[in-house]
Amino acid sequence: MKMKTLGFTTFFETQLEKLSVPSSKIPGRITLEHKHSYRVVTENGEMLGTVSGNFAFHAFSRKDYPAVGDFVLIEQMPGEERAIIHHLFERKSKFTRKMAGLEIDEQIVAANVDIVLLVMSLNADFNLRRLERYLVAAWDSGAKPVIILTKADLSDDVTTFVQEVESIAFGVDIIVVSALTGEGIENLNEMLTEGVTAALLGSSGAGKSTLTNALLQNDQMKVSNIREDDAKGRHTTTHRELVLLPSGACLIDTPGMRELQLWDQGDSLSASFSDIEQLAQACRFRDCTHKNEPGCAVLKSIDEGVLERARFKSYIKLQKELAYIEKKANTDAQLAEKRKWKQISKQQKKLR
Repeated sequence: MKMKTLGFTTFFETQLEKLSVPSSKIPGRITLEHKHSYRVVTENGEMLGTVSGNFAFHAFSRKDYPAVGDFVLIEQMPGEERAIIHHLFERKSKFTRKMAGLEIDEQIVAANVDIVLLVMSLNADFNLRRLERYLVAAWDSGAKPVIILTKADLSDDVTTFVQEVESIAFGVDIIVVSALTGEGIENLNEMLTEGVTAALLGSSGAGKSTLTNALLQNDQMKVSNIREDDAKGRHTTTHRELVLLPSGACLIDTPGMRELQLWDQGDSLSASFSDIEQLAQACRFRDCTHKNEPGCAVLKSIDEGVLERARFKSYIKLQKELAYIEKKANTDAQLAEKRKWKQISKQQKKLR
């Protein structure tokens, strides 16, 4: 297995050259993660890896540890298919979300992804508001979002579904697929070429594992039927895993996420809601809140039926959510920095 096939591009090769490492340490890619134990694939094959003590000492948050899709520098243990992870390469992209619960921390769902495949099925689980949320996270990842509408064979009006998605996903490619009939699979394969990494994201029951099997041309990923009463999935995929497709592309399959809590530090909200942002520029007042100000272009657009009120409410909701996360994350980051230097200070005193 060549590292270039695994996505080890010039971006990572440059980092490797700067490290000046001995020949005993080689690059590898994380294909599976389980409680700080990792499966790593290298040019010498697959092996299990754990981070070194020095690595763990300098890791102060979840994002400092490897995630599926990450490139790492490892040293194979003599005579064993086990390795020690010494270094984590800088990521070129990452799809993240806020960890579940009250804790404000970032969870990396997939790292070093070129294309984010946002999967939504054409059944009762079709939800534009959820898709808007996924688009915000996708734009923030640094990867190219592509929307995959699955189970086309179950829909009598695919065109209407596509038009609804087009109304909220400006400039985003939309591919309609059916793993049963094979519709759209060829179009998807055309963008999944050697060295490209894609991640499948979507709610449980959207058909991600079935789609993965269609791309793998086998039944490697376990699949289950959805519940007939509400079209909800049964969380067939229980972990994130990177697999190599026959085309030479890497695909990261992920568990279904009923709720995606955003972790955004960029301009992804503006990218996802560019229509509202453009309307806001035409408001009479620069600091317009779009509530009851005269000359508000956004409210006028809603009244005229140009802008859907539900989409505007979604925009405001996500805006408030991101503002809270950013404020809380900045506070927690300051506290983490203080803890970091306190720990370093204690270690230095022990060495005296």
